[in-house]
Amino acid sequence: MKVLMVSDVYFPRVNGVSTSIETFRQTLSRFGVEVRLVVPSYGNEITEPDVIRVPGRPLPGDPEDRLVGWRAMHKAVLAAAEDCDLIHIQTPFIAHYAGLKAARKLDLPVVATYHTLFEEYLQHYAPLIPRAWLRGQARGFSRRQCNALDGVIVPSTAMRERLTSYGVETPSHVLPTGIPLERFGGGNRQRFRREHGILSTRPVALFVGRVAHEKNIEFLLLSMLVALKQRPDLLLVIAGEGPATDDLKKRVKTLGLHDSVQFIGYLDRQQELPDCYAAADVFVFASVTETQGLVLLEAMAAGLPVIALSEMGTRDILETQRGAITPRAEPAAFGIALADFLNRPSAWSHLRHEAPEYAKEWSDVAMAGRLAGLYQQLAGEKISAKSLSTVTA
Repeated sequence: MKVLMVSDVYFPRVNGVSTSIETFRQTLSRFGVEVRLVVPSYGNEITEPDVIRVPGRPLPGDPEDRLVGWRAMHKAVLAAAEDCDLIHIQTPFIAHYAGLKAARKLDLPVVATYHTLFEEYLQHYAPLIPRAWLRGQARGFSRRQCNALDGVIVPSTAMRERLTSYGVETPSHVLPTGIPLERFGGGNRQRFRREHGILSTRPVALFVGRVAHEKNIEFLLLSMLVALKQRPDLLLVIAGEGPATDDLKKRVKTLGLHDSVQFIGYLDRQQELPDCYAAADVFVFASVTETQGLVLLEAMAAGLPVIALSEMGTRDILETQRGAITPRAEPAAFGIALADFLNRPSAWSHLRHEAPEYAKEWSDVAMAGRLAGLYQQLAGEKISAKSLSTVTA
């Protein structure tokens, strides 16, 4: 079976969508699924077979991302899909319309993964526009897009519930991205701490992700003010890049946290990121808009306990309380939980054993098998519909 994935974002641009695409792409081959990609060109990528790059230009105000040409994307997708059995759309921008048009012209089943909760994100980027109006527009936009598809993939039950509330009637399938477990073990704790000037005895709380306002990183800063009262030597390491970096650095200075917070930027996923996980003592996460929270599973796969807010998509991961602590969504409660975890290691030692075992249940192989089954189901339904149409005619 051959599947065309279409996206407005992909590596070398690092984010959850890129990671999801690559994880499934590498693993689906085990189940007889060949994946072809049509994605933007960033100018510094490595040429890969079955990865078709469409020229794009940096987005104003967000140079990490690319805006591809409408016609160029449509032309590339249509040509790439001609010998495919199904089209899988990964983003709701130009790629969505190109993928949908090609699928309808070629009479192929088309499915999309709904990765992002846009109604929560837009307020950060258009603060002067009334929130209620933005939310209504985002919901209508998502409803129209999803109802034009043959199937919608969502990474969590919370996301499925949200789309249902929008009025989405297309069948939805809860199918999170799996974790390549072997990638996150074996990190070098000493090497990372040495390279970043962190004392071997200093407790480290780690955040990994896009440094953007919707990640609620300021919540972590406020929590640090509380935790530092009991653990004055605590260091919060923020690994990642994004549009909120400058604002957060200013906020760190305003709060007097310049000695307790360290921004280290983007990390290579092959060595630096596993080393970073190994160098930390606990992973902290406060986003309330995540559709899944892959980074939580990455941390757990590395044997790192998690302290996080159980909100939206992260609920599916955190509700079992295995390998994780879920404080109330208040900086004070979060800070107290963080300090208690560090001050009473014997009381929380079970988390280090639970975390990697729990992560195994979310492996990339298990999730790719489920996705391959969904592809076969949708393709089979399309063939059956064609046969019925022929008989009726």
